[in-house]
Amino acid sequence: MDCRKLYGENVNEQAVSDRYRAIAEEYRRLWGSSPDAFFSSPGRAEIIGNHTDHNGGKVIVAAITCDIVAAVGRRRDGIAEIRSKGFRPVRFRLADTSPHRSEFGRSPALARGVAEGLRRKGIPVAEFGGFSAYTESTVFRGAGVSSSAAFEILIAEIFNRLFLDGRLSPGEKAAVGQFAENKYFGKPCGLLDQSGVAYGGLNEMDFKDVNRPFVAPLPVPNGYSLVLVNTGGSHAGLTSHYADIRREMASVAAFFGKNTLREVSEKSFWEALPRLRKKVHERAILRAAHFFEESARADRAAAALRKGDMAAFLALMKESGESSQKYLQNCFVPGESVQPVSLALKISERLLKNGGYRLHGGGFAGTVIACVSDGEREEYVREMSRVFGKENVFSTSVRRAGTVQAEFRA
Repeated sequence: MDCRKLYGENVNEQAVSDRYRAIAEEYRRLWGSSPDAFFSSPGRAEIIGNHTDHNGGKVIVAAITCDIVAAVGRRRDGIAEIRSKGFRPVRFRLADTSPHRSEFGRSPALARGVAEGLRRKGIPVAEFGGFSAYTESTVFRGAGVSSSAAFEILIAEIFNRLFLDGRLSPGEKAAVGQFAENKYFGKPCGLLDQSGVAYGGLNEMDFKDVNRPFVAPLPVPNGYSLVLVNTGGSHAGLTSHYADIRREMASVAAFFGKNTLREVSEKSFWEALPRLRKKVHERAILRAAHFFEESARADRAAAALRKGDMAAFLALMKESGESSQKYLQNCFVPGESVQPVSLALKISERLLKNGGYRLHGGGFAGTVIACVSDGEREEYVREMSRVFGKENVFSTSVRRAGTVQAEFRA
């Protein structure tokens, strides 16, 4: 197994080996045999491009070195059974991939939804023998690093490798994961999370075709780390707030007779402002303004990375965070005095002289991301740990691989 490809240049290979062996041992305890294969599915970090993907915009996204690891074995009874540390078991027949109301909003819905998504692609899922999987995760849950997408693409890759000879592309796996999250879990997400997990690496993604993004790899800068701070807020119960952002952007696009804001010119948007205000409220207009500027910002940030201009890139990252606070307005739940994300951003502003920082992910709770120079990382991690708890500060790096079968022998 190429540990550096999965876990970065400074990986402790012995610790990785110990982790995989412990997961294999738990698999043996549960099912009485050794696993046939191991899989690893990463979290993802949204670097720039907050809430642009679902309206056809541009995003910079990275797979990161936290992951879900699964030990997996084949079955012959047509059952998919997934046991995960800290979660209730998931078990369903591959011949029954219809939605179950009792699973809505929970992990079983994601697994069953992936199976149904594959079935709708003409793949005979009901004829597969099934599998058993035991998983353990270092991906933050409910904190914006796409634990749900990591799980969806993990399940898709298990099907892909055990039954389909690896023929599914990253884009196909991402689409199946999005289907599961939209239709079975009930979260109206775009394709960003699933694409970041499936492709791996650091990429600029253009969602002009929201169902098939254009993916362009970017160079990973040296001398910087990504630090994720879980501020303590959970994304649980926030689906309606995410949906409001998408709905309000769509209302502005609809004013122009379009489905997405990408189809609307920014010039036309500003020229139509007096008429637009009579049809939609100001928050929708501000969120649309964020979309136009944020998508352009992702383009400029990608160009800066290609030139090696870190000063320009970091300034754009901070601009992105300011836009989320002022215009997208998703740093805290409206009307709430509990605002840990805003506090984390203020502390980041105070500490980082050579770094970028911003809200990360869907917003309203959860995570702040910072791109921190090696010289500032130790102090930044120490101070954020003092405020938010050591267990909630995760120093990571870009992971070169997306979701993969890991070549490990227990």
